Amino acid sequence: MAPSRILPLVMCIVLVGVGLAWWLRPSPTAVAQAPAAVPVVVHEVVPANVPVLLRTLGRVRAQSSVEIRAQVDATLVELPVAEGQQVRKGQLLARLDDRSLRAALQQAQAERDVTRAELDIARIDLQRYQNLVRERASPAQTLDQQKALVARLQATLATRDAAVNAARVQLSYTRIESPIEGRLGIRNVDVGSLLRSNDSASLFSVVQIDPIDVEATLPQRRLPELQRLLGAVQETPVQAFAEDGGALLGTGTLALIDNRVALDTGTLRFKARFANAQQQLWPDQSVVVTLQTGLLEQALAVPLEALRQRTEGTFVWRVEGEQVQPVAVKVLHEDEQRAVVSGLAAGDRIVTDGQSRLRPGVTVRRVEPVSVGGNQP
Repeated sequence: MAPSRILPLVMCIVLVGVGLAWWLRPSPTAVAQAPAAVPVVVHEVVPANVPVLLRTLGRVRAQSSVEIRAQVDATLVELPVAEGQQVRKGQLLARLDDRSLRAALQQAQAERDVTRAELDIARIDLQRYQNLVRERASPAQTLDQQKALVARLQATLATRDAAVNAARVQLSYTRIESPIEGRLGIRNVDVGSLLRSNDSASLFSVVQIDPIDVEATLPQRRLPELQRLLGAVQETPVQAFAEDGGALLGTGTLALIDNRVALDTGTLRFKARFANAQQQLWPDQSVVVTLQTGLLEQALAVPLEALRQRTEGTFVWRVEGEQVQPVAVKVLHEDEQRAVVSGLAAGDRIVTDGQSRLRPGVTVRRVEPVSVGGNQP
């Protein structure tokens, strides 16, 4: 075979062998990669004074609330106040037509004056008859009759005086004055309306706004705590919120406990008194009430998000260096946002978010908490 033909054949055999060797080579061992650190949100445990709070629903109650009604039948002629106005005690709220009642008072006064004049004459005659009887110039029977006349006129005069006083009272009802200091409600009648004493609808209401009370209930087992707080030297603070987690409407003090437990619910009512100059609390408004029953000093509190549950009980993930380990804790007190626990030490760092990927000894990296609506780590 010619050398020019052998060379291409040898090159083909070499290329095929190299390809086969590359195809049949053993697979290289994969390089082991260290697992990525789990992103978590970390909270440092710091001692703090934690108030012990009782939370319940309450209702705002005005200390005084009066429906203003007419006490005589008359026409409404004047309303010198406006709806929603703040009024003081004794301020004129409405005026009724008083002409007929003023005439009745004048008539009663005139009848009283007539009786008073008759009584004066009868007393003079009585004195004259007493002298005549003493001188035996008149029979004793005449004196007795005159004494009876004076007594009858005295009784009649007392009746006339009572009639005058009654007429004055009726006349005073034509001027309707505020019995309390408070805020006027919406007016139900207009000037010119005929008012009757038996009308079901009132002119308007007057409600005391400041100060104001909040009434709430607690289970009867809380009675010893309430009694202790009510008898304490320092007044017990009570806070009212618009709703659970809502804005603070005011801070007051525990005022009184009801004198009995409700049989149907087994609850006990109590009242708290609030200064309400800003009128944040409104009569009959529903509020959330918190009552401070104690103070845990230098307690170790953790966010509720940090607590986990397992068969053995409650635990938290504690960061030790760059790794995490589960630590059993005991919950001593809990509210809506945090729990006071034992089993931790001041300065411990615990995980509050990202626990779903944690295992004992897992490496973690700290990240900042995301805002509401953001993606969780």
